[in-house]
Amino acid sequence: MREHKAVRMGPDAPSAASSEPRAESMHRLRILIVSDRLDVASSLGQRLAALDYEVVGTASPGKDVVRLAAASAPDLLLMDACCVEGASEAEDVIRAIQNERSSAVVLLGTQELESQLRAHGSLTPDGFLISPFSDRELETSLELAVCRHDRARAAEELEGFFAVSIDLFCFLDFNGYFRRLNPAWERTLGFTREELMSRPFITFVHPDDRARTLEQNADVRRGGQARGFENRYLCKDGSYRWLMWNATPHSLEGVIYSAARDVTARKDAEAERALLVSKLEASLAEVRTLREILPTCMYCKRIRDDEEHWQTVESYISRHTATRFSHGICPACMESEVEPQFTEGS
Repeated sequence: MREHKAVRMGPDAPSAASSEPRAESMHRLRILIVSDRLDVASSLGQRLAALDYEVVGTASPGKDVVRLAAASAPDLLLMDACCVEGASEAEDVIRAIQNERSSAVVLLGTQELESQLRAHGSLTPDGFLISPFSDRELETSLELAVCRHDRARAAEELEGFFAVSIDLFCFLDFNGYFRRLNPAWERTLGFTREELMSRPFITFVHPDDRARTLEQNADVRRGGQARGFENRYLCKDGSYRWLMWNATPHSLEGVIYSAARDVTARKDAEAERALLVSKLEASLAEVRTLREILPTCMYCKRIRDDEEHWQTVESYISRHTATRFSHGICPACMESEVEPQFTEGS
């Protein structure tokens, strides 16, 4: 925003004719005079120069003023109301100027024209000057008009950002109701902003997330901040969307300023990835189980290793483990194998 010189309003404020040196302005306002009356334009130019303003030129209403405004880039247009006929034409001129370049406009006119413009209401200048006026009134009117215009422009830019943002912005009162929401809420959840502001915010939060959401809300109201907090919000179709929050409080206003981002796609991708990992781990477990099934010969009971070699059970186990074997005879083999040999020998 532009820096402007301070306007002294007290009884000791110097007049244009004062010999007291003026403080240097951080930014000399550039002013374009709009008038087809040469005497008026000349008088205004002299008074503005004496007040240390830069006059970038004089133009007549119509295409000439639009062209010159675009070329000279003034901070303010000082427009003679005698150049226009009524409120409608004044609005047309102001609109043409501001469509080409956003400059403050101060109208020199009558009380009647001012009343007409205010009654018309669709587009008004940033300031009025009713003739006759003093240099102090002129200076004050110009400075206030530029400040008013800059403030309105900044608010308009902020409102535009608020309106088009894909993130969800909100002002949440300490009483639990939304004070203000941007259009992204309607696009994301399907509820109108009026519907969302008519109920406590917690009623839109997934039941499983409410306890920790209220805990986080209480922490912010105590002066903390929410950073990357995630919960689920109800949509009008009955589904839920995951939102990630950043929030900070304004205790004097009793409000929490918050910005949320829809992270449902990311959460779905995380859930899908977790499912795939689970399936992969199950598959690896099955592979490990299959590898534990040893191929053996149904006759000699030898085991086939990974190199397609057949080994005895003792050799295979000794090779793949630290196991060592001792040999004996079990009762069944003793009865079926060893004792018959003794019988045959006798």
